[in-house]
Amino acid sequence: MTLLQERGPLKTICPSEVLPSELKQDKMMMEHVRRSARLLAHEGKIEITQSSKVVDPTSFKGPIRLKLK
Repeated sequence: MTLLQERGPLKTICPSEVLPSELKQDKMMMEHVRRSARLLAHEGKIEITQSSKVVDPTSFKGPIRLKLK
């Protein structure tokens, strides 16, 4: 949330930006970030996007971006 707030309401981040560089290739850690993003989306705090379009947090697949709501 801090990174998103620092970027501002119109900017997005890649989930990998949340992780330190040594963990960016760790699939288990990336899935943890994606699960956290789903929870934050369900709470109405962020949006999960693909190609600049908001996607359903329960059914997205592939690369995503995160954005403050």
